[in-house]
Amino acid sequence: MSKVLANRYELFERVGEGGMSVVYKAKDRLLNRFVAIKILKPEFIGDQKFIESFRRESQNAASMSHPNIVNIYDVGREGNIHYIVMELIEGRALSDYIREQGPMAYPKVIALSKQIASALAFAHKNHIIHRDVKPHNVMITPNGTAKITDFGIAKAVNAATIVDNTDGIVGSVHYFSPEQARGGYVDEKSDIYSLGIVMYEMLTGQVPFDGDNPVNIALQHINSEMTPPSELVSGVPPALEHIILKCCDKYPVNRFASADDLIEALNNLEFVGSVVGDSVLMGTAGKDTTKIRPPKTKGPVAVTDYDSGEEEYEERDGRKKKEKTKKNNKRVIIIAAAAAAVILGLIAVFALTGGEEIEAPDFKGMTMQQAQTLAEEMDLKVKEGEEVISDEVDKGLIVSQDPEAGQTIKTGSTVTVNISKGLGDGSVPDLTGKMKDDLSEYLEAAGFKLGAVTTKASDEPEGTVLSQNPKAGSEVEKGTAIDVVVSDGSKAKATVPYLVGKSLGAAQGALSEAGLKTGNVSYDYSSSYAEGEVMWQQYDAGASIDKGSSVKLRVSKGPEPTTTTTTTTTTAAPTETEPELDGPAD
Repeated sequence: MSKVLANRYELFERVGEGGMSVVYKAKDRLLNRFVAIKILKPEFIGDQKFIESFRRESQNAASMSHPNIVNIYDVGREGNIHYIVMELIEGRALSDYIREQGPMAYPKVIALSKQIASALAFAHKNHIIHRDVKPHNVMITPNGTAKITDFGIAKAVNAATIVDNTDGIVGSVHYFSPEQARGGYVDEKSDIYSLGIVMYEMLTGQVPFDGDNPVNIALQHINSEMTPPSELVSGVPPALEHIILKCCDKYPVNRFASADDLIEALNNLEFVGSVVGDSVLMGTAGKDTTKIRPPKTKGPVAVTDYDSGEEEYEERDGRKKKEKTKKNNKRVIIIAAAAAAVILGLIAVFALTGGEEIEAPDFKGMTMQQAQTLAEEMDLKVKEGEEVISDEVDKGLIVSQDPEAGQTIKTGSTVTVNISKGLGDGSVPDLTGKMKDDLSEYLEAAGFKLGAVTTKASDEPEGTVLSQNPKAGSEVEKGTAIDVVVSDGSKAKATVPYLVGKSLGAAQGALSEAGLKTGNVSYDYSSSYAEGEVMWQQYDAGASIDKGSSVKLRVSKGPEPTTTTTTTTTTAAPTETEPELDGPAD
């Protein structure tokens, strides 16, 4: 007999399994439709962290309605079963497609990437970062629609987007960004990096970084250069390769500013391909791409019709055919615009052809003034770009540049450099109420460190944070030390437990657990309490007294023993009364 949840959802078969949940196909009896139900695995039902992650997934995804995001219908709990009811996708995971088909054709890669990026753009506009974009979390329907799922580790941007000690490093090691690998600041550009890895895998059939263990792979994300897709498979358009490598730049500032910008770049790539054909997308090396105009001759001139492929003829006097449609006219305008863009690009290229070819110097780690001095010596120009967060380069020094060091450039060229602002500014977290022992890890995860710790008499439990400086919500530079005042517990209150009727040992244990001490213990007889039981306590149960205070107890010695009294009467034998001698005898 099949299992039914909430007297509504009838489970049929298991259709998937993740790290912390199992997915079943089910039928919603109320709405008479098939759904997918994700159930938290039994081994995690006692772990509040996993339950919170499971609950967060339902909240994050349920707040978003988008054609490329799996819909969430319901969330609930029945006994120890935590479940999410969601849209049933009749399809397969993108990871299965890649595993079975290997490298995909680049038009398919572009189409799927645009859909995934569209879902991410929508999530980002709702202030949600997915943080685990990978082929396993993308479902492909039979009609080719991509739907992203599993927002289980997603977080709101305005919440803690730092990878903290409660979550650990999140994401899947083959797909997460360098900042995720370092346990650093995570924002929308981390999702863009992960999508770039997915695009790379779709195009080549393999991930760019792999290794024997997760740590090794994480270090490659941070330090290793990515092998360009064109070196692994043939037929990769250089423009598409450039887009992927831009998504996967080590520095977030060099990636696309948003998922919408990525979509725009992919749309432009598709547009150029549809107008000028694959030959331009694939480059022109080794090919004669010169366009030859038809000669001016008497008689008809052949003109290609872009809709039918047949040839029409115009008279030499230039009279246009009446059959020309508005669609053809629009297409001519589009082609003209594309040609103009190409011409402008060529003009820009030729404008840079003057000058001597040199290798771009490495400005990283220099001040702006040092970079300008070196640039002048090499007949180059330096332009200041953006200020970016960096945990590797000190504030005020150059952290990255474009073009990169070693690239061939012309003298007179301009190199744009980005300046480190260190760890950047951040909002100081609220520490009040937290325990002193937890502060170091908590602050480190938020990008700060623990400063001076002073104590103050208080009725709060010992070690509880009473105040802090800077105050919570202050915008200060990352790495700033946060000073705290904590309670010494000297005025802390404790609730007196009920001790009467307990054994002396049990009463002493209850007092200790309540933060109290056992005071003077006296003993007395009692016919109501067994020997060794507490029959009186100094303070009433429930009374609030200073923590550490002593509580006097009186313990029963048991019933008072019964004693028998025997009275003995002694009778003396009669004797002759002797006269009283008052003086000498006569």
